[in-house]
Amino acid sequence: MAQAFFGGVHPNDMKAATNEKAIEQLAPPAEVVIPMSMHFGAPCTPLVKAGDHVKVGQKIGEFHGLGAPIHASVSGTVKVVEPRPYTMGGDMMSVVIENDFQNELSEEVQAPADPDALSVDEMVEMVKNAGIVGMGGATFPTHVKITSGIGKVDTVIINGAECEPYITGDHRTMLERPEEIIGGAKYLAKMFGVDKVIIGVEDNKQNGIDSRNQVIAAQKAPVVVEPLHCRYPQGGEKQLCQAITGKQVPPGGLPANIGCAVFNINTTCAIFRAITQGMPVVNKVVTVSGSGVVEPKNLECPIGTPFSCLFDACGGLNDKTYKLVAGGPMMGMAQYTADVSVGKGTGAILAFCENEEQTVEHPQCIRCGKCVAACPMHLEPLFMYQYASKNMLDELNDAHIMDCMECGACAYACPARVHLTHMFKYGKQKLKDKMAADKAAAEAKKAAEEKKEAANK
Repeated sequence: MAQAFFGGVHPNDMKAATNEKAIEQLAPPAEVVIPMSMHFGAPCTPLVKAGDHVKVGQKIGEFHGLGAPIHASVSGTVKVVEPRPYTMGGDMMSVVIENDFQNELSEEVQAPADPDALSVDEMVEMVKNAGIVGMGGATFPTHVKITSGIGKVDTVIINGAECEPYITGDHRTMLERPEEIIGGAKYLAKMFGVDKVIIGVEDNKQNGIDSRNQVIAAQKAPVVVEPLHCRYPQGGEKQLCQAITGKQVPPGGLPANIGCAVFNINTTCAIFRAITQGMPVVNKVVTVSGSGVVEPKNLECPIGTPFSCLFDACGGLNDKTYKLVAGGPMMGMAQYTADVSVGKGTGAILAFCENEEQTVEHPQCIRCGKCVAACPMHLEPLFMYQYASKNMLDELNDAHIMDCMECGACAYACPARVHLTHMFKYGKQKLKDKMAADKAAAEAKKAAEEKKEAANK
């Protein structure tokens, strides 16, 4: 029985431009630029150099600590390994591959003889080697989520909410690839040792619900589809857990604290392909939409495809386009160039025309409290905004700003159009810097005291 989570808003879904358009395969680009950071954790170390020949699925980036490996998405010659513009800002070390259009598959890609005979450890290892991360945007390494949840998780949830406006890639995947979703869900059930997996889908995607129920019935799969009332940000994993189980993730906690693990639709498909085919993450389904796009589409393209290639495949941009956004309009990041490339977490690329500009240069809070009512994390955005703008970092920490999921619901609800989400990102970074500085100072003080004690002996 679907529950309601706290807060949230109801923006226009703006999905009509693409929700009935099938996923199209993008003509492979002449060149891909694959950043060495497409996951939560430290960037990968490049394993190739200029002049090397690479094949599809070949590992080209190795992670250290928390992370996931990165693979070549096309076959061809490594043109250069150097920093390139990055969707999260600044430059990121990237492997640039000149496509030879042979689509030659790497010998590293090996399908198991019998996927259903694999042990849990073997399946987790295949997920890790495939470089699978949260492909809804969070990009947390999937193998870490699985291994840390085994024995603790009793409810496995597949996130099919796709509540962000404009984005329809998951919806189309539900319609066109239900067997992969159900297959991946069955492997997740086996890895976690649960008797069923729940797929949460907002009820504006009834055809997606029906397509999966047909496959579930045909396969007699241990999967249940849970229709959810439309509400943003239902796709947030903490909100999805509450909507499906009625349990709330504690402040600072994770879904595992209440026995839940959440996986994106396309992440689930990637798990299926990794276990059945040995195929790593080399492609991504991306919605290209917005008023600035001539012909919006859902495109599947190689990882590392420049945004400009996707816009070209959609007829280009309108003359009055003023803003590009990687991701949805609520949580996406504005881009200063179309030369950035598609990563594992890129769900959409949006372009907007200048007549949609609604920002206010010097907004003034009117203390209406609508941001408090909209916040799904029980926070008080109006106070957090004041603390962040005045660098009151101790007060900001006490206000639990690190629990902010940057969903933008408060900014959407604000009648004064205060730049809330932007200020929270700024405040969180300032707080992280302060915590790092305090830790370094404490370690230096401790080292000095130990050195003094040693000298006095």
